[in-house]
Amino acid sequence: MENETQNSNVYGAYFAPLRSGDGVKMLVDGLSSAELEFIPEHWLSYPAPPASAHTALALMYCFFTAAALIGNGLVIYIFATTKSLRTSSNLLILNLAIFDFIMMAKAPIFIYNSAMRGFAIGSLGCQIFALVGSYSGIGAAMTNLCIAYDRHSTITRPLDGRLSRGKALLLIAFVWIYTTPWSLLPLFRIWGRFVPEGYLTACSFDYLTNTFDTKLFTGCIFIFTYAIPLILIMYYYSGIVKQVFAHEAALREQAKKMNVESLRSNQNASAESAEIRIAKAALTVCFLYVASWTPYGIMSLIGAFGDQHLLSPGVTMIPAIACKGVACIDPWVYAISHPKYRQELQRRMPWLQIREPDDNVSTGTNNTTNSAAPAATA
Repeated sequence: MENETQNSNVYGAYFAPLRSGDGVKMLVDGLSSAELEFIPEHWLSYPAPPASAHTALALMYCFFTAAALIGNGLVIYIFATTKSLRTSSNLLILNLAIFDFIMMAKAPIFIYNSAMRGFAIGSLGCQIFALVGSYSGIGAAMTNLCIAYDRHSTITRPLDGRLSRGKALLLIAFVWIYTTPWSLLPLFRIWGRFVPEGYLTACSFDYLTNTFDTKLFTGCIFIFTYAIPLILIMYYYSGIVKQVFAHEAALREQAKKMNVESLRSNQNASAESAEIRIAKAALTVCFLYVASWTPYGIMSLIGAFGDQHLLSPGVTMIPAIACKGVACIDPWVYAISHPKYRQELQRRMPWLQIREPDDNVSTGTNNTTNSAAPAATA
């Protein structure tokens, strides 16, 4: 009987709520009445997770934080201090690195809460954590959309589709302005609110309170910050793939008419075809966006409109981890694979042993290279 109670204490936090009468420590034990006002009623019936769960998450966030801050910090430093890299298209990559950087800059709040095994920072820390998370998460999603638009415009309209510096700055301003209401409205509780979630060590917008305003806010933020950007990103990258396939087909047809194997003088027989490289790059970008934000989107919809019993504290921590993971990967996909960036990194930090051949590509050509940068990743 004692073993059964112990097992319930260990595993119950992950899979099912337990009644307080079981005699186990509850998730909200030790919180004041003022702090309990910030916590959705859904979490009141769950037991506290084992200490090992907090420790594992804290260590994982330490790794994510180091990887994201170093990777994105290098991108910000190199792009901001190298004049040849401050092109219009690269301004969008710089903006994405800034969002990813600040996303993980708030991680110490989570790590401290995990070390103290609960809602240690309090409501003020919760609001700061959620506000920074809202700005960085929605801002990164919208910046991904702008990058997709830029690459689609550059590749499908090579003569007049290149992004000017003024237009790039306008897109960046639009991203920050668009993100602001979704972040400030719940902060000031005008529409929605920020609350603790999961093990009460992280905070996000409220998707669990059973009110019409909460359901409406959840539905709107899902549509306007996830669904619409995802649809447009898929549209732009599918257009890129379609354009490249059509171009390659035209080249092969022309080569056939001229009775030559290929019109590319430097084509290597073993080299991967351009359409496959671009297709893989597009799939990589779309997969990263879907893999990082779909779990959170589905979880919020379940909380607002579905069966909330599916959302145990342990389950709700998984989407949060997915969102943080993409902040570590973005600098590799968008910038570290960029030839000009790698050359500059090689020049400033030779001890990294980056072997990127130098070239004399002009700044004007660099915009086009940057548009297809993820292809190098693939």
